[in-house]
Amino acid sequence: MKKGIYPGSFDPVTNGHLDIIHRGAKICDKLIVSVLNNPNKKSLFSVEERVNMIKESTKEYDNVEVNYFSGLLINYAEEQRADVIIKGLRAVSDFEYEFQMALMNKKLSEKVETIFLMTSSNNSYLSSSLLKEVAKFGGCIEGLVPDSVKEAVYNKLK
Repeated sequence: MKKGIYPGSFDPVTNGHLDIIHRGAKICDKLIVSVLNNPNKKSLFSVEERVNMIKESTKEYDNVEVNYFSGLLINYAEEQRADVIIKGLRAVSDFEYEFQMALMNKKLSEKVETIFLMTSSNNSYLSSSLLKEVAKFGGCIEGLVPDSVKEAVYNKLK
């Protein structure tokens, strides 16, 4: 049984993230979507809110679990007995950083592989940061996030 972890800040979860979740759930028998709890980073949503938004957005998947972690991803992956870490890439600029992280994780643990999934072309420009900026200035985020997340973003920014 292949168990995968898809980590991220998901502040908030976007349709780009959901595309990677959908595709990762096909690759893995079980996929754990894990929200990084980084107290040094100022997030719009709390960890609990982000976990709940992802749970709501992925409830159709029988093999997807959602939770959170802090500390080193590779330690968390080993605790969860994961076989793979799934990372989504939007552009070449993402690859350089993620490649370094994958090599460091491999050095720390030979047991866990990293799989890179390229984003679908219609999501290649989409990031949580850009989405929040557009929403903050009154722009339309329709079709970029699930409807429940769209409402949560607008409500938080009021």
